[in-house]
Amino acid sequence: MVNNVFQDTRPRALSVSELNHQARHLLESSFMQVWVEGELSGFSRPSSGHWYFSLKDRKCQIRCAMFRGLNQRIRDIPKEGDQVRIRGKVTLYENRGDFQIIVEHIEPAGLGALQQAFEELKRKLQTDGLFEAGRKKPIPTLPAHIGVITSPTGAAIHDILTVLARRCRAIPVTLYPTTVQGKPATAEIVRAIELAQAHGVADVLIIGRGGGSLEDLWCFNEETVARAIATCTIPTVSAVGHETDVTIADFVADLRAPTPSAAAEKVSPDQRDMLRQINDREFRLANAARRALQRLNTKLEHLAARLRDPRRELLEKAQRLDDLELRLGKAMEQRLDRSQVRRTHLAQRLAMQSPGKQLANSREALERSASQLDKALQRILARLQDRLEHTAATLNVVSPLATLGRGYAIVRDEHGNIIRNAGNVAVGDRISARLAIGTVTAEVKSANPDNR
Repeated sequence: MVNNVFQDTRPRALSVSELNHQARHLLESSFMQVWVEGELSGFSRPSSGHWYFSLKDRKCQIRCAMFRGLNQRIRDIPKEGDQVRIRGKVTLYENRGDFQIIVEHIEPAGLGALQQAFEELKRKLQTDGLFEAGRKKPIPTLPAHIGVITSPTGAAIHDILTVLARRCRAIPVTLYPTTVQGKPATAEIVRAIELAQAHGVADVLIIGRGGGSLEDLWCFNEETVARAIATCTIPTVSAVGHETDVTIADFVADLRAPTPSAAAEKVSPDQRDMLRQINDREFRLANAARRALQRLNTKLEHLAARLRDPRRELLEKAQRLDDLELRLGKAMEQRLDRSQVRRTHLAQRLAMQSPGKQLANSREALERSASQLDKALQRILARLQDRLEHTAATLNVVSPLATLGRGYAIVRDEHGNIIRNAGNVAVGDRISARLAIGTVTAEVKSANPDNR
């Protein structure tokens, strides 16, 4: 018989898991992203590909972990004793209660390794004369063919083609596709430059990509790419990254553009300016023809006045001249009319390519995509809800609390140890029993190990 002698009024104790979980949440919410510098110690690389090490100074140390997806970007693997700078997030490894940093980036202390390599190559190529203005080729003002070396799926080719279509659609463009990030990109860019020269159709080459980190743009800082650009027989325009990004390719190319769109602007004439020039020259030509006719007519009248005989022949020639003048005037008017019709046609074609219409089409496509995304999210949420309800039902079936609900109890001795055998207690021992609802404390009056 179990008697409820007294009610336990002690404050609820946290489990170790609860404490570690709360500590982790507190650390991650208090520290966003930190830079830490120190000496690398205890560096290990298990088969998983992750890196584990400690950073230390003269007084303290801290554990660090850098997972495979991030450490694969590091060119030079650090070693024991290196002074390094890391960027990462402060957290707690709950299983062991270890305070640690999840590392996102690592570089040598002081000047970064990539930046240091950049400066060394820049000095070397400058000494070799690759940056000299005298060796740079002029960019043609009206190219007959434009070559582009970039990724066929990136934003750069889209921006370049959009600008060229707006400014001068008549100029043909050839894309020499290549990857523009990662180790294979260096050799592919060099091959694309060689292919463009062998092809022999482009008057100017745009070489570049959209923005990114220093690591993302590094293929444009490789010496082989720089020398391929320097020796290219076709005038080159470097268009790498955003306006603030600078690469070795920018110094070696014949012209640097701050963005791919700006490169397309620099190598293409504006067809609207060309149309205005054509119209202006057509107007000036018509005026010049009229003035020439007036001068000839005046000269003719002057000569006719000087001629006295034979009058009939002179009158016939004068009539012939008037007829030719009328025919010429009509021919000029017809030509001007045809030019006007052509100009109207070109204006209509330009209106068809209006950015407003293209923007409206893009907006409609965006709205359709947003609607599809909303429906997809609703389906995903429904599947996750079903899965959650199924998991909750499964956990309830195997829960120890469900067992207690069927009338069983968990009995512990004074030290909190679970009692499974009546032989482990003696008469007079105090025991506690955990029920489905609440706990009771009792004193052992008798114990029967043989269950008889």
